[in-house]
Amino acid sequence: MPRFAANLSMMFQELPFLDRFAAARAAGFTAVEFLFPYDFAAADIAKRLADNGLQQVLFNAPPGDWANGERGTTCIPGRQQEFRDGVKKALEYATALSCPRLHLMAGLAPADVARDTLTGTYTANLVWAAEEAAKAGVKPVIEPINHRDIPGMFLNTMDQGAAIIAAVGPEKLGLQFDLYHCQVTEGDIVKRVEKHLPIIAHMQVADVPGRNEPGTGEVNWPFVFERIDALGFRGWIGCEYRPLGETVAGLGWFAPYKS
Repeated sequence: MPRFAANLSMMFQELPFLDRFAAARAAGFTAVEFLFPYDFAAADIAKRLADNGLQQVLFNAPPGDWANGERGTTCIPGRQQEFRDGVKKALEYATALSCPRLHLMAGLAPADVARDTLTGTYTANLVWAAEEAAKAGVKPVIEPINHRDIPGMFLNTMDQGAAIIAAVGPEKLGLQFDLYHCQVTEGDIVKRVEKHLPIIAHMQVADVPGRNEPGTGEVNWPFVFERIDALGFRGWIGCEYRPLGETVAGLGWFAPYKS
């Protein structure tokens, strides 16, 4: 049966962040993910995880200046030291939270830099990060993100992600397969999951087109989840969606998958 993790950056926004852990557990989740933990002490988050019997399965490394529109620094020449400092900080949190996956956001592609130069910077940074993460028992992941939600993102398609992973080494780097981003950019999500299954380390879900909970858009999620399970994916699927209303009221889709 598919295993779902509540995304506490997008779900349970009716509550302060640290109170969302208990809410997720009460709703039937046994694992959580979120975007960034850095506004809170790692010890405070670890306590909420332990108090509620939750597993932390994913979060993002520092993305640069998020408030001003930056979405990662991994591909950007000249910011390698900032990237490395961010990864080191993230791994400190990953260790404290016993989190096995770390998402390294690619970043927006500068218009005045050649694609080959960006690819070289991106790959070199990922090689370094994978080596550092391995020391902490963490596997970094990369995520293709659709062109509509974040125009200009360096990494857009699953094939692009797979090519980078092949260059770095699939034992060192995994694919974060976001079903929402894939449906917006490429469609044919089940076939793409089948193609890339060996390198998929984490999945995420939201319905299309609104990025709301499953069952509010165009995708036949019971079929998709059944196929993912039948294919043998045993990782986590993060619920990175914006609830249409109150979070718990929109969890009807989740009822068949509660453990």
